[in-house]
Amino acid sequence: MLASCALAQSGETAKISAEEAGYTIEEMGSFNRPWAIEFLPGTETLAITEKSGTLKLMKTGSGETTTVTGVPEVAYGGQGGLGDIAFLESEADRDDGRTIYLSWAEAGADEGTYGAVVGKGLLTCVEETDACAISDLAVIWRQAPKVKGRGHYSHRIQVSPDGQYLFIASGDRQKQKPAQDLSNTMGSIVRLNLDGTPAVDNPFADKDGVTPQIWSYGHRNILGMDFAPDGRLWEVEHGPAGGDELNLVKREANYGWPTRSNGDNYNGVDIPDHTADDGFSKPAVHWTPVIAPGDMIIYSGNMFGPWKGDALIAGLRSEALVRVEIDGESAVEVGRYEVGGRLRSLEQGPDGSIWIAEDGEDGRILKLTM
Repeated sequence: MLASCALAQSGETAKISAEEAGYTIEEMGSFNRPWAIEFLPGTETLAITEKSGTLKLMKTGSGETTTVTGVPEVAYGGQGGLGDIAFLESEADRDDGRTIYLSWAEAGADEGTYGAVVGKGLLTCVEETDACAISDLAVIWRQAPKVKGRGHYSHRIQVSPDGQYLFIASGDRQKQKPAQDLSNTMGSIVRLNLDGTPAVDNPFADKDGVTPQIWSYGHRNILGMDFAPDGRLWEVEHGPAGGDELNLVKREANYGWPTRSNGDNYNGVDIPDHTADDGFSKPAVHWTPVIAPGDMIIYSGNMFGPWKGDALIAGLRSEALVRVEIDGESAVEVGRYEVGGRLRSLEQGPDGSIWIAEDGEDGRILKLTM
């Protein structure tokens, strides 16, 4: 049984090499600033979003790559561009195209303003020519309001295990205080029906002056979300100068940002740490020095048997795969593994292998096998 209190890292954990851990790293290709990777359900085809606004599909058996047409125009710059991608597991056997969800940064009507959006469309490929296109793409959710700056979009997407809901991470856009204001969606996780409408049983659905989309709030910059085997959602987010967090996401919960954080402002101004009686939900794990998470999955395969049920976090600053053991509502870091450089995105392969996208102009796609 893990300790019930949150763990604060008091120093950087030593990395374990591939040789020591017994896994093999294989380079599968490289892409221009890959941001998200996702296997099409029921296939060995990997979808890769490139931040500048390109979506590619890679047949992982041959390495053959196709550029998808019909991708939206994105506001590329800073942390903005083409973001996450999601599919429906219920369409694994569909051969006439499949539903696709994409997130991206969009410019606002007022000059210099931006916000994240999520669109829904249909992805189809012509087998004879390998041509692939998105049709009927329509925006189903917009982060509100649009503000100046190009940071902290978050815009990670997760489909609930029952296939009924979309959970979308909406960052604080580096504005801090709106994360405690329920009249907007900044600094929150929203829960929507598959068509983008707010779920009717959301915690604030019937309250005046509150955005009915919100599921949880008081978040900073979420860059990884996934569901555990028990069906509960976990997320990992960037703290400021210190205080990266792994949180169990609960209905109506307030995670404290920017009123509480186990980090400080970049200018050195103190932010009060979480305390037992502060009224906010506490992180299961927090890190100082930061790991700078890029993405997260909760591993469910058999290839890395001892890792089953653990959270695997792509580390940007830490340049490592960070493994966190989860037990109920408790969690503890149990290892860091050398892979390559800054790690941006993670995905589990159909055979239980682990796929990683590196950050950067020539970000490699790596496959880990045991």
